[in-house]
Amino acid sequence: MNRLDKFRQSFLWYSFKRDKVAIACLLVLLILVLTAIFAPLIAPYNPYDPEMIDIMNSEIPPAWEAEGGTEFLLGTDSQGRDMLSTMIYGMRISIIIGLGAVALQAVLGVLIGLFAGYHGGRLDAFFMRAADVQLSFSYLMVAIFMSAILQAVVGVAKFGEIAIPFLVLVIGLSQWPQYARTVRASVLAERKKEYVEAARVAGFTSSRIILDQIFPNTLSPILVLSTIQVANAVMSEAALSFLGLGMPIDRPSLGSLINSGFELIFSGAWWITALPGLLLVILVLSINMLGDFLRDVFNPKLYKG
Repeated sequence: MNRLDKFRQSFLWYSFKRDKVAIACLLVLLILVLTAIFAPLIAPYNPYDPEMIDIMNSEIPPAWEAEGGTEFLLGTDSQGRDMLSTMIYGMRISIIIGLGAVALQAVLGVLIGLFAGYHGGRLDAFFMRAADVQLSFSYLMVAIFMSAILQAVVGVAKFGEIAIPFLVLVIGLSQWPQYARTVRASVLAERKKEYVEAARVAGFTSSRIILDQIFPNTLSPILVLSTIQVANAVMSEAALSFLGLGMPIDRPSLGSLINSGFELIFSGAWWITALPGLLLVILVLSINMLGDFLRDVFNPKLYKG
C-alpha cells in the first residue's frame, strides 16, 4: 500500500470529506493562493509599473457604483492604481511574509523545544525563561524600535527595498516561543516512552533520538500550530503596515492598502480601505477555520464528527 492509499484510508481524509466547512475553506484558500502566485497573469494591470498608472484615474468608484466603469471593476485608489490588481499583488506580499515568518519561527521554536524538552535541566530553564521574557514584549514595540533604528541606518528609501525580509525577521523572532512551548510539552511526554528508552539502549546519540525518533511524533501539534501562526503572521504584517512600519506605499501589502485609504473612508472613497480589509478577513478566516479543523481531528477528545 503506497502513501496515497494510506492517506485515503486515514481518519484525516475521512473527516475532511464529511466537513463541508473545511472543504469550502480549503477551496477558498487555494483560489486565493493560486491567484497570488499567478498575479502577473491574472491581474488586469501591473500596479508597480508607473506607465500603467494615471493620477487622473484616482478614486474611481467600483463598477457597480453610478460613477464607476468597467475598466476598473473594483475602482481605483488615491494614486490611480486599479484596486483589483493592487489587491492581488498586495495579497501575494502578505502571504509571502506570513509564510516566511512562520518558517523562521518554526525552525527556531521547534529546535529549541526539542532539545530543551529532551535534555531538561539548565538548558530547559534557560530557554523557557528566554521565552517568557520574549512574550513579555509586544512584537509591535519591538518592530517600532527595530524599524526606527533600521530607517536611521539605511534611510527611508532603502528601507522599502528590505521591508519584506525585515517583516519576516521581526514577526518570526517575536513569536518563536509559541512553537518552543508546544514542542517542549510534546517532548516531555514522549521522552519517557519505551521506544525512546530502546533507542538509548541501542546506543543512538541524543541528536539522533531527538530528530529521528521524537520529532516525527510532534508533527501533529506543529501542523495545527502552523496553520494558526500563518494567519497570525498575516494579521501581524497587516497591523505593522497599517501603522506605517511595514511595506511602502509603492509596493503595498493588504495592510498598507487599508492604511492608504483609511483617511478617505469618510469622504466617500470607502472601497480603498473596505475591499482590501474584506479580502484580508476572508484570507485569515479560511486559514483559521482549517486550523480549527486540524486541531479537532488530531485531538479525538475535541472531534465531534
